Amino acid sequence: MQAVTKWSSRLIVACTIVLIATAGWSQALTWLGVLPDGGWSAAYGVSADGSVVVGVAYISAGYWRAFRWTSSGGMQDLGTLGGESSFAYGVSADGNVVVGSAYAAFGPFFAFRWTAAGGMQNLGTLPDYGHDWSAAYGVSADGSVVVGGSGGPELAFRWTEATGMQDLGVRRGRGGFASDVSADGSVVVGTVGWLAFRWTSTGGAQYLGTLGGDESTATDVSADGRVVVGTAQNASWQSRAFRWIVGGCMQDIGTLGGSESMAAGVSADGHVVVGSASNAAGQWHPFRWTVSRGIENLNLTYASLLTNGSRLGAAYAISHDGRYIVGQGYNAATRRSEAFLLDTGFPLRGDVSRDGCIDDADLLRVLFEFGGRGYRNEDINWDGVVDDADLLEVLFNFGSGC
Repeated sequence: MQAVTKWSSRLIVACTIVLIATAGWSQALTWLGVLPDGGWSAAYGVSADGSVVVGVAYISAGYWRAFRWTSSGGMQDLGTLGGESSFAYGVSADGNVVVGSAYAAFGPFFAFRWTAAGGMQNLGTLPDYGHDWSAAYGVSADGSVVVGGSGGPELAFRWTEATGMQDLGVRRGRGGFASDVSADGSVVVGTVGWLAFRWTSTGGAQYLGTLGGDESTATDVSADGRVVVGTAQNASWQSRAFRWIVGGCMQDIGTLGGSESMAAGVSADGHVVVGSASNAAGQWHPFRWTVSRGIENLNLTYASLLTNGSRLGAAYAISHDGRYIVGQGYNAATRRSEAFLLDTGFPLRGDVSRDGCIDDADLLRVLFEFGGRGYRNEDINWDGVVDDADLLEVLFNFGSGC
C-alpha cells in the first residue's frame, strides 16, 4: 500500500508540472581541437550524457598526452606518471574518473586511474609474474572497477581499491587483456590467445568463438554484461564486426559494401553498435548499427554536419544511451585530424522507450522502476539507481519529439 501511495503522489506531481516542459531535437558535430602546440587528437571514451570526452592528443614536443574534454573547459592535459606520454581509453558514466596508461619517470608505462581530486593514480602491475608494465582500457559506470592488461606476458586484470590488481586467470596458451567491463563491474570482456572472452567471478572465462575463422577480439560490453561486441575472422579470413548475446551466437553485423569491418563500442542496452567498415571501393568509414536499421555510414547519415571537405574517419565509443558517438576525423577548417563528438539527437533526454517521443509511457516506466537499483534505460543519469533525478529528466523534457 505504501508503494502504491508513493507512486500515486509522484504521478500527481508529474501531471502538475508537465506544462513546464520544453521540446528539443538537435544534431551537432563538435570538433574537440588539440592541446596547445599540438596537431592531432582522437577520442576513445565518452560519459553517459556526452558532456565529457577522453582520448589522446599529440603535442609538439613529440609526445602523447591523455586528455579530458568538457564543453566549458575545453581539452585538459591529464599529465603523466612522471614520464613523457600518457593515453586515456575510458571514462566513468559521470565523467569524473578516467583510465588509461602513462609512462613513469625513466621507466615503463602503467595503468592509471585519474580523478580531479586525486590526480593520476598508478595502479601498478600484477604481482608474482615479473610484470613490468600495465594498461587500463575499461572502467565501470561508477569508476570503482578498472580492467586492462599487465605485461610479461600480458594478462587480463580487474582492479578495485579494496583488492588492488587481480589476475582474472584467463589462459589459452598465450597472454591476453581485458578491454571493458559491465556497468556494475561484474562482467569483464577481452581477448586471450587470439579469442574473445567473457568473464564472471562465478563462471570464469567463456570463449565466444569466431565467425568461421581462427581469431576474435572483444572490445565492449553492454551495461548488464549480456551483449558483447568486437571483431572476428570469418571463413574467408576477413575481419568482421560482431555482436554476441548470452544464450545466442556470434552475429556478423556486416560492412558498408566492402569486405571488412570492426566494432568498437556498444550502447548500454546493447542495441546500438559503432565502429569502422570498408565500402565497395575499399575505403573505411565510421558506422552505426542498430537492431532496427542495420548498418549505416555516419558520413552519409550526418553529411549535413560535414562542411568544406570535413569527414569522419573512425568511431571509437558511444554513450550509454546511444546518442553520442566519439572518434577521430578530418576537420577541414583546421586542416588536421581531430577528435570529434557527434550528437545524433536520438534518443532525446528522457526518452526511455526510445520511440522518439517523451510521453506518458516514459514517465510510467520510470515510476514503475522507481527505487530500483542496477543500470538500465530508466536510470537516465546512469548513477545506479532510478530516483528523483531520473523522474525530473522525463518531466523537464516531457512532450519533446511528439
